Amino acid sequence: MTNFKKIEMRKVYAQTIEKLYEKDKNVYALEADLSSSMSTSKLKQTMGKNYVDLGIMEANMIGVAGGINLAGGYAFAHSFGQFITRRAMDQVFISLGYAQLSACLVGSDAGVTAEHNGGTHMTFEDVSTFRVIPNMKIYDTCDPVQFEYLLTKAYENKELTYIRTARKEPEAYIYEVTETFESGAKVLKEGKDVTIIAAGIEVNEALKAHALLKKIGIDAQIIDAFRIKPLNEDIILSSAKKTGKIVTCENHSVINGLGSAVAELLSEKYPVKMKRVGIQNRYGQVGKLEYLKKEYQISCDNIVSNVKDLLKSN
Repeated sequence: MTNFKKIEMRKVYAQTIEKLYEKDKNVYALEADLSSSMSTSKLKQTMGKNYVDLGIMEANMIGVAGGINLAGGYAFAHSFGQFITRRAMDQVFISLGYAQLSACLVGSDAGVTAEHNGGTHMTFEDVSTFRVIPNMKIYDTCDPVQFEYLLTKAYENKELTYIRTARKEPEAYIYEVTETFESGAKVLKEGKDVTIIAAGIEVNEALKAHALLKKIGIDAQIIDAFRIKPLNEDIILSSAKKTGKIVTCENHSVINGLGSAVAELLSEKYPVKMKRVGIQNRYGQVGKLEYLKKEYQISCDNIVSNVKDLLKSN
């Protein structure tokens, strides 16, 4: 298990792939001219021909990943979230999904974590793009322990997987190194008044909101729904029945992301009042993370205000 004290998410990615390669020489790492951005440049020395930088050609990279899987290998393919999703969507759908082949696709600098890379590199639609691909697993990871586990799980299960992540060190370390992530969702705080369902960097915002709400007498249940597709329906429905109110939080568009997935589930199986905290019909922009969270209304304060509004609507 990796030492997760003060570590960037990109380093977790590189170290995990290196460990997997050490025990299985059929593991490959594919890059799209982002080796320095994702700390994978040193993998060339250890992985040799199993590390391939294909340049700024994500669609071609997906084809290569499919070919590797067809030949018996398993590839981890990385790029910015928007480039490995919307730019390469047709190749992912046909060359991997339709062909019943597998790879682990990793989209970094998810949502507002792109910061100074700006609007063109700020993906608010990656989950939305891939949710329509049959049988694809989609994750939004919040801390290093979870990230390493999900990368390893993708390799072990040889599934077609998409994992979105920040690159830098997380603002908070949520999980102990012994934690496992088979369920697809975890209840982090028990509560009775409202359920807050979050993923990715919004898990920490939800935990901060929990503390603020507690001070004013609101008992919130917090769920980390790190697997967006498929959702853990049992955990979400159980919490909906318990609290009767849901607020979802995501570093992604409110259209066809975590909030939409939860709304679809609840509308069919247990309708309750809910609100969605997420990006509201906007493009990205340059800025620091704290500014962007407030600008796009996905900070802990925005979660608190949505919870209050929801509770007032009784």
